[in-house]
Amino acid sequence: MALGMTAPDELPDDIAELKAIIRAQQDQNARLEALVTSFKKALFGAKSEKIDPAQYELELEDIETAIAQVEAEIDADERTAPVRPPKPRQTNRGSLPKHLERVEVVIEPELSCACGVARHVIGEDVSERLDVVPAQFRVIVTRRPKYACRSCESGIAQAPAPAHIIAGGMPTEATLAHVLVSKYADHLPLYRQAQIYSRQGIDLDRSTLAAWVGKSAFELTPVYEALMADLKRSTKLFMDETPAPVLAPGRKRTKTGYFWALARDDRPWGGEDPPGVAFTYAPGRSGQHADNILKGFSGILQVDGYAGYNRLLKRPTQEVTLAYCWAHARRKLHEVTKSTSAPIAQEGLAQIQALYRIEKDLRGLPADQRLAARQDRSKPNIDAFELWLAQSRARVSAKSPTGEALKYIAKYWDGLILFLDDGRIELDSNPVERTIRPIALNRKNALFAGHDAGAQNWAVIASLIETCKLNGIEPHGYLAGAMTAIAAGHKQTDIDQLLPWNYVRSV
Repeated sequence: MALGMTAPDELPDDIAELKAIIRAQQDQNARLEALVTSFKKALFGAKSEKIDPAQYELELEDIETAIAQVEAEIDADERTAPVRPPKPRQTNRGSLPKHLERVEVVIEPELSCACGVARHVIGEDVSERLDVVPAQFRVIVTRRPKYACRSCESGIAQAPAPAHIIAGGMPTEATLAHVLVSKYADHLPLYRQAQIYSRQGIDLDRSTLAAWVGKSAFELTPVYEALMADLKRSTKLFMDETPAPVLAPGRKRTKTGYFWALARDDRPWGGEDPPGVAFTYAPGRSGQHADNILKGFSGILQVDGYAGYNRLLKRPTQEVTLAYCWAHARRKLHEVTKSTSAPIAQEGLAQIQALYRIEKDLRGLPADQRLAARQDRSKPNIDAFELWLAQSRARVSAKSPTGEALKYIAKYWDGLILFLDDGRIELDSNPVERTIRPIALNRKNALFAGHDAGAQNWAVIASLIETCKLNGIEPHGYLAGAMTAIAAGHKQTDIDQLLPWNYVRSV
């Protein structure tokens, strides 16, 4: 027998074992390939606009969980394999922020050497792992000693009781902020929050939490009004509206109210004003509501094609100019291509995509540079698109799906091409549409509001929370600090100091 060869009687068992390992690996690879295919389809595939975006997040979570499970199975198999050394996996573990508290744990080896001499430190290995301490409730006990003088009867001295939003009540301002963020940012209804408190032995009725929310909304309303006023001092804003089901009193069913979002985001062209959004609840979708909200505003308003905004053009002074959204124009053409080949619609989509490619290169440049680049690069495309639009409308029936889509673009053409003459205007109104996604999330978790007043409370709190998020500000800390300042008697004349971007700078 040659040196190093396996004995003949050992071969069958080894081959069978190797075949079993190969079959297991092939099965794992096939499962991974199927999961990766599903992941790519969920991430990059066509998505119906009728389905809430949060559903895609859930789909991705489940697929990623399944992929991790298979990878863990592979790791376990590799650890039991007799020969191959483990290959380090290239994983994205994320980064741990510097502001998190560090709790150091030092693990010492045996310090005495075998020779009897104590070892000395020559270096160390340091690793960081993310740890979570479950939310803990605590009780703040405030003692106010009373003092008196033994030598005279000048009276008793005692520090005044600190002021709170809920005077004489149980919650601190941090507790109120937690309830608000849980309800309006994390979409956790009050009855579920009451269940969480109950597990900690704290019995709070939902009505008690509701009273806290109502009082907080009342105290924060001046800040909300200052936010709205600050936005309306801008000369370029976005606006959009979305339905919100609200209980109709005494009718045991819901009615459809609307949230109107007024947003500012000058970051794409380097504007100095911070981003912000203010929501307003209205019982309907009439353009009169938009007109009421925008009293005092003059400038460019970027919107979708909803006809209600035309009321703004009837103002005597004509101080509002409507810029329209290319994303909605693109959507009209895309809907046609879903049901038929529609070569004309495909041509239109390709031309709109060319505009978006140019805009990607211009993002972040100053408005004057964007304007010059658009005149140089985008205007020839728009001129060609206008000619194509006229020729294509002549080739198809006005009542066909393609004809309807082209009619929509032609109807709003003047507002669609305004971006060529003003570097502040975006190609679409997506910035404001992103701010109203939390409304859709709330609709998925619970009935939106039980009353019109409750819906307006949502508008107040959500405006401040979403503005915090736009500015990279942690909402809980901001709300707790702002309410503490309000309880301490912050002057109404200085209310602008409590706007998210100003308050954070001052603390």
